[in-house]
Amino acid sequence: MDSCSYGERSCQVTSYEHTLETINVDGLVSFLEAYGNQIKKIYFTHSTKSDKLLSALSKGCCPELRLLEINTKLDGGYSQLPICIQGLQIGCPKLQTFRLMNVTAVPKMIRNIPSSTCGFPMLEELCIATSFHSFMTDNDLNNVLHGSPNLRVLDLRGGSRITPTGLYALPCERLECFYWGLYFNSNTMVASKKGIHMLAQKWSNTLRELDLANQPFSEEDLEIAMGHLAHSVGVEFFRSLNLSGTKITSSALRLLINQAPALKYLNLSSCRYLPRGLKRLYHGQEDIQLLLDKLD
Repeated sequence: MDSCSYGERSCQVTSYEHTLETINVDGLVSFLEAYGNQIKKIYFTHSTKSDKLLSALSKGCCPELRLLEINTKLDGGYSQLPICIQGLQIGCPKLQTFRLMNVTAVPKMIRNIPSSTCGFPMLEELCIATSFHSFMTDNDLNNVLHGSPNLRVLDLRGGSRITPTGLYALPCERLECFYWGLYFNSNTMVASKKGIHMLAQKWSNTLRELDLANQPFSEEDLEIAMGHLAHSVGVEFFRSLNLSGTKITSSALRLLINQAPALKYLNLSSCRYLPRGLKRLYHGQEDIQLLLDKLD
């Protein structure tokens, strides 16, 4: 907690960070009800007590909250967290950053909370990333982002049930960082095999970082997508690309690398359609230029 104890009524509280298992959650909720209008950032580790804190936030105890992060350990196993998104949207209308780190959100309804709200109008970053399989659907994502036109960062790592069609329908027109890599092994994985070209076209002028690791898009789809990025007005600012485990081809890479002078990170490890010796991680403009020479 920033520069404040429970008894210092005159102190300004700007953030709270703790592991819920180590504190009295009822006492914390009472504290938030008294001083929550001063808090702008909350970080906590997911536990069995998370629900009480989320319920308090949904009731509007922290109306000035700008950042909410709920996390758990990478080796902590599969973690589900029931969340009433509509309640958070009403209780935290000024939220700008919302992160669920290795926690799987499960939609939850609360009595007297409407099923539809104006969303998070000020949201700039949404992270719903997991190293496990995520069950989030297009409809779930739309419930979070339908009122967030200013979103700049979208992290959906592990979101194999999200589709390009669902993403394309979002009102977010100026996305800068999009992370959609799949970092788990599953024989039952559900993932889109086409449509990445639509998203590359939608965000081509603003995109700066893109992660598509292990996504099963076809060679043709990826080549069209790289073409959209290469011919966009924002390509000179494009700096990071992770295509590890994809079907990217040499011709598709040439399209983009030739036109992206700011590209400093390029992951091509395990790319089965590339020649042997090129399937690795590239750091820095000089390293990437050497790759371009070999592609030519």
